[in-house]
Amino acid sequence: MGDRFNTVAGWALFAGIIALGGAIVSSKYFEDERPEHMGYAIEGVEAEGEAGDTGPSLNTLLASADVAAGEKVFAKCAACHTVNQGGANGIGPNLWSTVGEPIAVGKAGFAFSDALKSKGGEWTFEAMDHWLKSPREFAPGTKMTFAGLGNPADRANLIAWLNTQGSNLPLPAADPEP
Repeated sequence: MGDRFNTVAGWALFAGIIALGGAIVSSKYFEDERPEHMGYAIEGVEAEGEAGDTGPSLNTLLASADVAAGEKVFAKCAACHTVNQGGANGIGPNLWSTVGEPIAVGKAGFAFSDALKSKGGEWTFEAMDHWLKSPREFAPGTKMTFAGLGNPADRANLIAWLNTQGSNLPLPAADPEP
């Protein structure tokens, strides 16, 4: 029994060494490089969202925003952020009284990325909308890994809710119908 076990264990160990060695050698010859842009560009076709009806403006969405829905959308943010007056920073900064504040300043010493610090300005409704749509597009090189919120109504609801969390700036009036 002992000889048979040793033989089987030896062959299993040998197979593992061969597999590991093969993986190491093959990685030297075959490099896995991801293309800069996935897929192929088709001439004459517009990317989604580049043309046509752009939907209601941010002002219109904010004027009719649902604060309760914004609180539900914030659940996606709650893993990294808190919204308590004087609350501690988490992975991301505490978002109490963020709307209308300077970008990447304060927040009890939170270490903002250089990309966000270089933006300057204030967290206006428009800046917050752009940030929530795509943090990496708003501030290339940001530490925030969240991909963004694609739905404009969700962004408006979230901005309206964040505004009630210490900022309380007046929401803009809806844009007149064209």
